[in-house]
Amino acid sequence: QVQLVESGGGLVQAGGSLRLSCTASGRTFSNYGMGWFRQPPGKDREFVAFIRRTAGETYYSDSVKGRFTISRDIAKNTVYLQMNSLKPEDTAVYYCARSAQWIATMPHQYNIWGQGTQVTVSS
Repeated sequence: QVQLVESGGGLVQAGGSLRLSCTASGRTFSNYGMGWFRQPPGKDREFVAFIRRTAGETYYSDSVKGRFTISRDIAKNTVYLQMNSLKPEDTAVYYCARSAQWIATMPHQYNIWGQGTQVTVSS
């Protein structure tokens, strides 16, 4: 069974940076697209970023475009989310997930999820 494990969350001041990591077990990591979602307190889970399984094309929500960068290291079975210029409204539990679809920006397009990592941005 493939598992995804996130790390790198924490408490940071507004304007600061964090890098989240998501490491996948299994040998087929490169065959899937990977996404990051977040769930702010009391709100629904929302799309943050997606990276395709081939060519590495990336997609972002408007709220993070220009501040966050998704990337992947195939050799390490790891996908990253570099978050810069953080704002208090970025506070949420962040999840990575795996999708077999060519482009995936909705939660139902993903079949495996990590346990989440908390990111808190203080003002």
